Amino acid sequence: MSFGLAWKKRALLGTTFLIVFGVIVLKFAVHWMGWEFLSLNPLLSGIVAANVFLMGFLLSGVLADYKESERLPGELTVALEALADDAICLHHRTQAPIAREFHGFVAGMGASVQAWLYRRERTTVLMERVAELNRFVLAFEPLMAANYIVRIRQEQSALRRMVIRIHTIRETSFVSSGYLIAESVTALLALGLILVKIDPFYESVFFVGVITFFLTFLNLLIRDLDNPFGYVDVSSAEDVSLKPLEDLVIRLKAQGARLGWDLPANPR
Repeated sequence: MSFGLAWKKRALLGTTFLIVFGVIVLKFAVHWMGWEFLSLNPLLSGIVAANVFLMGFLLSGVLADYKESERLPGELTVALEALADDAICLHHRTQAPIAREFHGFVAGMGASVQAWLYRRERTTVLMERVAELNRFVLAFEPLMAANYIVRIRQEQSALRRMVIRIHTIRETSFVSSGYLIAESVTALLALGLILVKIDPFYESVFFVGVITFFLTFLNLLIRDLDNPFGYVDVSSAEDVSLKPLEDLVIRLKAQGARLGWDLPANPR
């Protein structure tokens, strides 16, 4: 685990502890001033259970997108490497200069995808680069068999589909109203736990802290899981790994250098 990721995970836990500490301080203050006017009621546990059920629904929803998102960087890598393999095969068979250009273009596209995931490149620019594969398809028609051309088209469609899917996942929040309800109920529960009178007092502090910690951490975790591609968000700890894509960019550059194609990482 990198230092940055470890820091983000600790920051998520630290934010939770900070909120819990604030609630406990308020509990002590309210107890000291004698403002605990609520009695312990069985309905309180019902509200806690209802809130946990709601957050379970939200968690199951974001986990479905998260599991899909875990596959997308690997599938992007496979599609780009398949295109690079076509360039290598074409080079060995025909020695055509277009093969060298195509390999450099694919390497540059890998770097562009990586920059796009870190929000250093716009989605429209990346989609234009995907569409630029059409130029190579036309150039390859007299040099390659039809099935190779069809495969390049299929990889192009797969790249478009995955880019659009990633864009949709990171720009769309899962049931925003559900988040609002869960966070509002958690805040009201924390307020109720502060005002409720439970004897002995120090036991009440323990239970208030544990319940607040659990509900707060779960809320923050669901928010974090909702965007598995939040690499530029300092508070996002649960992001999917880009290791396959990062390795591919390095591998394609080294591959080009071995063949004497020492091209820029992002040719235009």
